[in-house]
Amino acid sequence: MLGTPWDYQDRAAEFLTRLNELDGRGIIVCNAPQMVRWNIDKRYLKQLAEADAAIVPTLWHDNPDREVVLGAMEHFECERVVVKRQIGAGALGQHSFTHAVPPDADWCMGRAAMIQPFLPAIVEDGEYSFIFIDGAFSHGVRKRPATGDYRIQSLFGGREEAFMPSPTDLAQAQDVLASMPATDLLYARIDMVRLSDERLAVMEAELVEPYLYPEQGPEFGERIARAILRRL
Repeated sequence: MLGTPWDYQDRAAEFLTRLNELDGRGIIVCNAPQMVRWNIDKRYLKQLAEADAAIVPTLWHDNPDREVVLGAMEHFECERVVVKRQIGAGALGQHSFTHAVPPDADWCMGRAAMIQPFLPAIVEDGEYSFIFIDGAFSHGVRKRPATGDYRIQSLFGGREEAFMPSPTDLAQAQDVLASMPATDLLYARIDMVRLSDERLAVMEAELVEPYLYPEQGPEFGERIARAILRRL
């Protein structure tokens, strides 16, 4: 099980080489190596969008600079954007810029990135995580940022609470799961944010080594233990 490679985003080539070695030796890896390879680069969101999943509007660039960021604000007709690593985790290396506080003249990301309009719902409503074990919904989590921040990770002061989704919200998360190129997933965490029309849009579909919030899922331990046993 992939449970501790918290630096994979900085050592992606080494991580994938090791993954391929395990796969080549016939060792069962969860999630399956082909899905991890698919999921490690957030360009997978393009494929989900092509399968009619709602995603946060996104522009992709190999190495955005100041002009690219300013152009993204014009493209999205917004005052604020967030620039994220295409291979990244935990909001590390992430930037937020506004018309009033744009990037410095000589700024560039230094790596492939995705640019998205800032969504006020992150602050006002939070981010929703839907945890699935063996394709079945296990539990939900609502994550909110600390006052004055927009990042929901606990590293930045974010907080979590148990969340029971409505049938409509759960169905939207299940549709995202069904849009993936493989269904035999030991675990999946679908992170979503509410749009202005009340639909949920995918922020990320986490299959590599996401934190699965066992504190908010009292039956999580037994569920994942049973799912592991079924693979042995």
